[in-house]
Amino acid sequence: MRGEPCRLSNFVGRVSKSDTHGMKPMQRILLDTDTGVDDALAILLALNSPELRVEAITSVSGNVHVNLCTRNLLMTLEAMGLSEYPICAKGESQPLVKPLVTAAHVHGSDGLGDVTQLLRDDGSRLYPDPKPRVAAIPAVDLIIDLAGQYPDELVLVPVGPLTNIAKAIIKHPARMRRIREIVLMGGAFETYGNVTTTAEFNIFADPHAAQLVLDFGVPVTVVPLDVTHQVILTGKHLDAEIGERGDRLSQFLRDVTRATMEYHQSNERFYGTYIHDALPIGLLTHPEFFETVEAFVQVETSSDLTQGMTIADLRSERPRPKPNAQVCVGVNAETFLQHFFDRILQLN
Repeated sequence: MRGEPCRLSNFVGRVSKSDTHGMKPMQRILLDTDTGVDDALAILLALNSPELRVEAITSVSGNVHVNLCTRNLLMTLEAMGLSEYPICAKGESQPLVKPLVTAAHVHGSDGLGDVTQLLRDDGSRLYPDPKPRVAAIPAVDLIIDLAGQYPDELVLVPVGPLTNIAKAIIKHPARMRRIREIVLMGGAFETYGNVTTTAEFNIFADPHAAQLVLDFGVPVTVVPLDVTHQVILTGKHLDAEIGERGDRLSQFLRDVTRATMEYHQSNERFYGTYIHDALPIGLLTHPEFFETVEAFVQVETSSDLTQGMTIADLRSERPRPKPNAQVCVGVNAETFLQHFFDRILQLN
């Protein structure tokens, strides 16, 4: 999906005077996303977090093909009614080694809850294709450029497969070593996976990229299913928070989450959805909501039975190898979920 170059915006969320009073310096982040339903929610939260300066958002194949992920990213930004956009760049279409796998059965055929199939009374699409606000620079090169522009400052927040990050490391390791931190959503340690019994989707989709990132030596924080499965957005809660609001964003939230809520109703017997990818954003802005431990994390890349499995000994009483990551092991789910609504609906 190509379009007009998009200049780097100064947009960093809606910041009020009360938000900035006594606030710590904003963290520069690059959000890397395979924009499905929970990715869209993470984008909304990131751009409404005054603690963060979203320097760019990049797309990658994962939940659906990167062409759809890029469109979904732009569609999400349009739903916010922004006057300015962060720079957006299209990323890699295929994993490093294995064939592409997607999760359209969860996120809808379009990757965004099938909102592109919704029609108005006159037969026109409720969510037409967005304007092509995609930079000419590929995502991998943009990541490298921003790492050089903001050495020791930029935080990468990949909430999809790690293909773009791994490709950037391969292409320019010296510059990528100046990344401040990588905070990723992925993995499953003491819980079942959501693709196989042992593997979470983002890691399963490109396990070789995940292992390369963990081996690289830049500080990594992993937010796995163990924690994200504790935060469930139910349809009842969403309706209660939105109430009678009839604005564009509230309608988008209802429409974009409906298909995944129906999926979980059919498969897990609750009408709701996990908001996996929003949690790394919350961890950056409100670490007090979370608990993390140091761990040595490895990824299974070859086994037919356990490919994509993330392995780490999280037991505090056991001797462990030198850690290569922080693993999130706990979250105050109720507090985080209310914070999520407060931010994206601008309740405070």
